[in-house]
Amino acid sequence: MAKPRVAFFDFSCCEGCQLCVLNLTAEQLLDLLNVVDIVEFREAISETSDNGYDVAIVEGSITRDSDIPRLEKIRETASVLVCLGACSSMAGINALKNFQTMEACQNEVYPEAPNKYETALARAVDEIVKVDAHIPGCPIDTTEFVKVVKNLVLGKDLDIPTYPVCIECKKSENVCVYEEGRHCLGPVIRAGCGAICPGKGGYCFGCRGLIPDANLESMREIMDKYNMPFDKIDDRFKLFFGRNKEIFKDVK
Repeated sequence: MAKPRVAFFDFSCCEGCQLCVLNLTAEQLLDLLNVVDIVEFREAISETSDNGYDVAIVEGSITRDSDIPRLEKIRETASVLVCLGACSSMAGINALKNFQTMEACQNEVYPEAPNKYETALARAVDEIVKVDAHIPGCPIDTTEFVKVVKNLVLGKDLDIPTYPVCIECKKSENVCVYEEGRHCLGPVIRAGCGAICPGKGGYCFGCRGLIPDANLESMREIMDKYNMPFDKIDDRFKLFFGRNKEIFKDVK
């Protein structure tokens, strides 16, 4: 039986998640190529497949209306569409501009010719077309990428964690960021990253998105325990959640 044909596409992004794919170890790459054929990948190969593709892996948010027909064509062609990373899954850092008017964005970035380039509110891919799977992160975790793609084509559960980053922090015996008097989104953000940011002296930025049924009220209780102002947490959410403005009415 022929292996599913996989094609990579990008919209508004830094292409860092695709670079992570290029940085797969030899063992990871062989593991992946045992179950799929990569037929289109601008970061790695110049030619495109004449026979089309079965699985489309899309990186980047949609920030121009003119990109929508291309995305719809990708969706029409692919049997399966996968969002790769935070930008495609939840509009990501690009959605910071959603807190401003588009005119203000154009004037800031292109002051000499603000109307020369098209722009629109940053949107996640699933706001426009049906998405079959999300691989979270900014950037993605390569081990998780291989696992999700394999499980997807083999018809298995994707096995993406639904518990918060705090669980991984405890497993790694990290000192809680709140104990250090700093805000962290770990209590409500999906694990799977190994709590790498808190483990390296930072805090959870939220790049993997909210866990299912995230309890923001519980997060409020944590911050009350540490005498920290809850209204400051919206600045943390804004970095990756410009698409989901409804979050901010809950955290004010």
